[in-house]
Amino acid sequence: MKKYIAFSVVALFLLFAAEGYSQEITKYNFLEIIVVQKANNRGKVKRIKVEEQTSLIGQNISIDEIEDIEETSSLLNYMNAHDWEFLDRQSVVSDDNDPVWMSYIFRKRK
Repeated sequence: MKKYIAFSVVALFLLFAAEGYSQEITKYNFLEIIVVQKANNRGKVKRIKVEEQTSLIGQNISIDEIEDIEETSSLLNYMNAHDWEFLDRQSVVSDDNDPVWMSYIFRKRK
């Protein structure tokens, strides 16, 4: 009987501890990077553009470093090395010969 009561107390404690932990909402910083690529040229990057964003304040990356990157894979590796997680990509193409504008969204846990 004592074992049953002790087990019940421990189980109740673990239940409430797990419930309290699962209620925590993870907060993220989000960063948008615009990549302009040449159309019909195997995705060669023309330019990378980063606007001033509040999520860059206090981070160990800079706009100049990001804008100097010349390949999409290098951009993804750079962001991964600085603990930014790739989240989404949206692209806009207006005409066959116009450049492709792509918006890359990254997030980092606060």
